Amino acid sequence: MGSVRYVAIGDSFSEGMGDELPDGTVRGWADLAAQGWADGLGEPVEYANLAIRGKLIAPIVEQQLEPALALKPTHLSFNGGGNDILRPRADAEHIADLFEHVVRRCDEEGVTLILLSGANPTAQLPLGSVMRRRGDLLARVVEARIGGRDDIVRALNWFDAELAKPSYWSDDRLHMNPRGHHRVAARLLDALGVPRPDAWWSLPELPASGPRGAAYYREHVGPWVKRRLTGTSSGDGREPKFGGGWVTRNPAGIA
Repeated sequence: MGSVRYVAIGDSFSEGMGDELPDGTVRGWADLAAQGWADGLGEPVEYANLAIRGKLIAPIVEQQLEPALALKPTHLSFNGGGNDILRPRADAEHIADLFEHVVRRCDEEGVTLILLSGANPTAQLPLGSVMRRRGDLLARVVEARIGGRDDIVRALNWFDAELAKPSYWSDDRLHMNPRGHHRVAARLLDALGVPRPDAWWSLPELPASGPRGAAYYREHVGPWVKRRLTGTSSGDGREPKFGGGWVTRNPAGIA
């Protein structure tokens, strides 16, 4: 395969929210996949992650794509649209246009595109049926746009019924927990044809936690509504966790 240089762009899904480490930093499926990729190949993988939580798809493409391509990666993973379909005026065709722009730019730069759909949290969300319809439509529109492109690596999660179960989601019900992130990382490595730990497909369930009833709305829904009303984002002022250049992921056991 040669030297792998892998960069991820996107929103909280790609940043890794919900998979917090003891020191408070986030890990997530992209970090897991980068390490699993190195382990599976038995050689170092260069990794960068420019994703920032809360981003709509247009800012992802406008702010992250060209800096990511400037790193001269061999592979770029892209996901977006999850925050868009939370808005009532989400336009699936416009979102798909931006997906096609990413495809075109990766083609121009000779970069292998890894296209992901986010997992489906709607079973446990308020107004989840509305969001599910929008997500179903977006997934189908995007898949239709890339039909016949067998060179695009697909790691599609939206229609994974197992991953939609509450046991894969964090307390806010909107971001996957470590169990969910491992399952997405497993799907990505499978799509790449890279060996990965079988256990990643379904780690043991985590103990139930998090607020319920009014406490859930107060702790999680209320702040989200406030950000919508004030035009702010959870990602405002944040820098990408691995945006300053490549970090090396060595195979397990190699310093």
